This record gives sequence, structure tokens and C-alpha cells, in this order.
Amino acid sequence: MSINKEDLLKIVEELSLSDEIKLVDIPKLDLYMEQLLTFMEDNLKGLARNSDDKIITKTMVNNYAKDGIIAPPVNKKYNRRHVILLILIYYLKQVLSLNDIKTLFAPILNDISRDDDDILSLEDIYSTFLKIRKIEFEDFGQAFAEKYKLIHEQTSKLTNEDQDLAEIFLLIIILAAQAGAQKRLAEKLIDKYFQNNKS
Repeated sequence: MSINKEDLLKIVEELSLSDEIKLVDIPKLDLYMEQLLTFMEDNLKGLARNSDDKIITKTMVNNYAKDGIIAPPVNKKYNRRHVILLILIYYLKQVLSLNDIKTLFAPILNDISRDDDDILSLEDIYSTFLKIRKIEFEDFGQAFAEKYKLIHEQTSKLTNEDQDLAEIFLLIIILAAQAGAQKRLAEKLIDKYFQNNKS
């Protein structure tokens, strides 16, 4: 198992190029459940860890509507607002609980079924999310290269095979620690600034 900095940076670059649904790609027409699921699967399948992982299921969508995270469908159809929310929920639930996501959106989107009372429009939230996500991946690649250099120096006395394994191990625990710290920070901010706004 030989791995080098270039291989790792290529993996990081592939992550940044993973499926992203731009606002212009989101249908303006309302979708039935099967069309909605197909749209999400087709456009976000590159984010699944394994090929048999489901991005979203009918049960998930129904539960989100039942829990008030998204509005119920109108005449069994899902509009653009539903689609944007479902994409954001997909990304956010990788880090936050569904309860935290609901708590986070409640004071910003107010009545989830309407857009005229939103503090920030859902489209503005989504386009800002995409811009920040792109910047984060660019910064991540740079920071990743610096961390790799430090790890490589720390493991330089090991044999090649042991060094490769040790480097990957250290990278994984650093990434997990970073993700954990960012998750905790997000939770603390929700607890401090959004808990009082719960409906």
C-alpha cells in the first residue's frame, strides 16, 4: 500500500469536485415522490460512500414532512423549496441531528411552508452554502498539504510500508478530530443562539 502526497491531494480534489446541484439545475416544476427521489439520487450519488447507499428514501422524506423539517407536499408534489431543503438537509445531517437541523432552520425560515416570512430566502441560503463549500474545499486542500508535510516528517524514521500506514492513520485521526471539533462548535452555536427560538 504505497500512498504519496499527490495521491492524497488527488482524493481531496475529487471530493471538491463531487456532485453539486446548482440552483439553475433544480427543477422549477413540481415533482412527484419518485421524480424527487430520482433527481436527488442522480445528482448526489457521488456523495454516497458506497454504491448501494441511498441518498434519500421515501420514508426519510415522509418523516421530514411529519416532523416539520420540510412542508408537506401539495397534491403529492414537491416544489423547488422542498428540493433545496432536502439537499441542505442531506449535507447537514452528515454532522447535525435532525432535531438540530429543525432548530437551526426554524427562526430563519419561520413557517416552513411559506417563503414570504423567511429572514433569508432559501435560495440565498443555498447559493451562499455552495460558495462557502467551494472556498472550504480550496482552503482544505492547502491545509491538508501542510498537515501531510508535518506528518511525513514525524514518520520519516519508519520503513516505507510502515510509514505509509502510519501517515494514513495519523491523517485519519486528525481529520476525525477536526470534524469532531467543528461538529461540537456547530452544536454549541445552535444551543446558545437557536434553542430559545424553538417553536
